[in-house]
Amino acid sequence: MDFTPTEDQAAARDLAARIFGDLSTHDRLSATGTATDAALWKALCSAGLVAAVTDVGLLGLVLLLEEQGRTTAQVPFAASCVYGLLAVAAHGSPEQRERLLPRIEDGSVVVSGALLAQGGVRAGARGGLSGTAPVVPWLRDATHVLVADDRRWLWLVRTADARCEPVELTAPWSAGRLTLDGTPAERLGGDDDGADHDRIDHDRIDRDRIDHVYADVVATARTAFAGLQAGVCAGSLARAVAHTNTREQFGRPLAAKQAVQLRAADAYMDTEAIRLTAYEAAWRRDEGLPYAAQALTAAWWASEAGQRVVHTGQHLHGGAGADLEHPVHRHFLWGRQLDAYLGCGSEVLQELGELIAYGEVET
Repeated sequence: MDFTPTEDQAAARDLAARIFGDLSTHDRLSATGTATDAALWKALCSAGLVAAVTDVGLLGLVLLLEEQGRTTAQVPFAASCVYGLLAVAAHGSPEQRERLLPRIEDGSVVVSGALLAQGGVRAGARGGLSGTAPVVPWLRDATHVLVADDRRWLWLVRTADARCEPVELTAPWSAGRLTLDGTPAERLGGDDDGADHDRIDHDRIDRDRIDHVYADVVATARTAFAGLQAGVCAGSLARAVAHTNTREQFGRPLAAKQAVQLRAADAYMDTEAIRLTAYEAAWRRDEGLPYAAQALTAAWWASEAGQRVVHTGQHLHGGAGADLEHPVHRHFLWGRQLDAYLGCGSEVLQELGELIAYGEVET
């Protein structure tokens, strides 16, 4: 394994760091409130960073999302790249790729996903979908949603055709509740024969292919959001280090105290574990290797260790960390939201254990 960024990946990461650093400031985030920063999203798309994901791969996307996480920038970068760009590029039909990819790259199409921790959606006649996805991140910004039905088929739904109601989450992710009632949808990859989907003989369909597409998109999402969590944790820890080096108690910086050093060291090791497991899963996908177990491992670290790190960041700020207006509190909210979105650690660990127990882990 070699996680050294390529020249293109490093250039994209550095450009992302500059844009996020310049535009996703504390004052700007405070003024934005819980909404998406439309100007920042436009700047990212205009700079070609969304389009670059096709070339830099999932590992490159993880590097970009780390930079977003450091500043908790309020844009649908992860969702649109995972559920839109990478999903359509890997599994869309030639017509879907030609029609959607350029518009996803320039930001005129924003895609979110109703896959993780969702259920209760069923495909009816000719692909019409019915059911509810209680929480869809960035739904208020999305033009399309990638929805999984109860058979694990993936469908693209236009938000204009569905009912979308705002939902407030722990973090300001412009989320919403998606309600479908016979809503028209197009299957990712296109229809096999255009027939009535209630009458298709599902024994004829390559079940392994359907499961593979679903598993790949879910594993990609887990890896990408774990990378985002690595950035959130790194940003939280950086703020804590800066605070404890300048804040004095009894004439000495807080950072000089052994208890503070040990707590920060534990947080650093947790952050590195999140980062490296996300890198491994992303690298394996880019190399065409099985990575389901690695994606679950990254998700477990992001969930379990991520919430420890953001709690540490807030704790090391003392009373300032309890201030809802303090920048470190934003990292705390994002860390807890990502913990919930990826699934609590015990749930992810159970799924990983079942994968190993049933001998489904490939090397």
